[in-house]
Amino acid sequence: MDLIKKLTGKNSDEYESVAKHLVDDSDTELFAKLVKQDDFLFDFVKNNVANRIKNVCNKDNYLNLMKFLDFYSPSYDTVIAETLYNFGGIELLPAMKEIFINGENGKKAYAAKYFSYVPKEYLNELLPAIRKTAESEFEPLSANSIDILSNMKDDEFKNNALKLLNSDDEFEQYNGVKYLVSYKAVEVLPEIIEVMKKSSLSENIASEIPYLASMEDLIKTEDGILVLCNIVNAIPEIISSSAVQDYDLFGIFEELYLNNLTSASAVLLRLAQDKFAELAGNDEYLYECDKNTKDEIFAINQLLVGIDSFKLKNLLYDELYDGSDFVFFAVDYVDEPEELETLLDSSNPTLILKVLSRLKDKDELTEAHKELALKNIKNDELKQIIEAL
Repeated sequence: MDLIKKLTGKNSDEYESVAKHLVDDSDTELFAKLVKQDDFLFDFVKNNVANRIKNVCNKDNYLNLMKFLDFYSPSYDTVIAETLYNFGGIELLPAMKEIFINGENGKKAYAAKYFSYVPKEYLNELLPAIRKTAESEFEPLSANSIDILSNMKDDEFKNNALKLLNSDDEFEQYNGVKYLVSYKAVEVLPEIIEVMKKSSLSENIASEIPYLASMEDLIKTEDGILVLCNIVNAIPEIISSSAVQDYDLFGIFEELYLNNLTSASAVLLRLAQDKFAELAGNDEYLYECDKNTKDEIFAINQLLVGIDSFKLKNLLYDELYDGSDFVFFAVDYVDEPEELETLLDSSNPTLILKVLSRLKDKDELTEAHKELALKNIKNDELKQIIEAL
C-alpha cells in the first residue's frame, strides 16, 4: 500500500509507523511526495499529518527535520519550525540565520517560521533582512517575515506599509494593505477601507479584510457591509467558493435580513441572491468544491431564494445617489429609466458610464442621455466611449 495513503489514512497502526519512518529515517523522497499532494488533500487531513509528524519527534531525531527544509510546504512549516525550536532552542539559531541569509526562498520561509518562536532580542541584527523578505514575491516567505515584524512591533515596517496606502500605484496600495493585514494592524482598518472604496482592486482588498476584522464586526457598519459586497462579488474568481463556510455567509445573510435590514444590507442581499443563484446553477463553479462546500452553497441559495426581492429593491433605491458607497452595486438592480437618468449628472464619470451601459442593456439609451452625460465628462477617452455606445 502507498505510504502516503497510510500516512494520511485512518489506521493508527499504519500512520504512526509511517510517520516514525519518515522522521527516523529522514525520508526526503517521501516528504517531497507528501508536499506535492498539498493541493489534493483536505486541510483537516494535512493537519492530521502534521500532528502525526509532531508526535513521533523527540530529542534524538528532531534534527532529521532539517533535511526536509528543501521541500517547502505551508502545511508543515509550523510543525517543523515549532519542533526544531522546542527541542533545539536557540542553539539552532546560527544555522537558521545562515539558511535565512543564503538559502532558497522555501528554506528562508522555514527559517522565518522558526524565528517566530525565538525571543525577539536574538533577532535585532536580522531586522533589515526580515524587512526585505517581508516584501518578497514568494508569499509564504513574506507572510512569515511579517509575522515576525508584527511580533516585534517593528514600527519602521508598519510606517512604510502605511506610506504605500497613499501611493499613486494601485498595486503598491494593495501591497500596503496585505502587509498591514499580515502585520495585524487593526487600528488602520478605516484607512484600508477608504483605499478599497477608490481602488479598481477593491475586491482583492476586501478579500484581505476578514483577516483583520471579524465578519460579526463588519456587518455592524455600512463600511463593513460594503466590504461584504466586494467579497460576494469576488467569489469564486478571487475568493475560493470554500470561503462561504469560513465566513459563515449563511449566518451573516440570515442575521442581516432578520435583524438589520437597511438600504445598504438590502444591496448586499440582492447582490448575494444573484451570485449564489449563479454558483448553485453552474456545474463549472461547483466542480472542484468538496461536498460540504456544495451543500453550503445550496443552503445559502435556498435561504436567499426565500427573501423577497421586491422588498430588497424598494430599500436599495435609497442608495441611488451620487455620494452613496453602494450606488455602483444598486444600479444593477434598477429597471426604471427615469431612476437611472437622475444619476447622469453625477460628478463621477465611472458611474455615468455604468448608468449609460445599464440603459443600453435595457434598450433605453437615447441621444439625450448621452448629451446629458457628455456635459459632465471632461476626459476625451471617456467621451469617445460614450459617443460609441
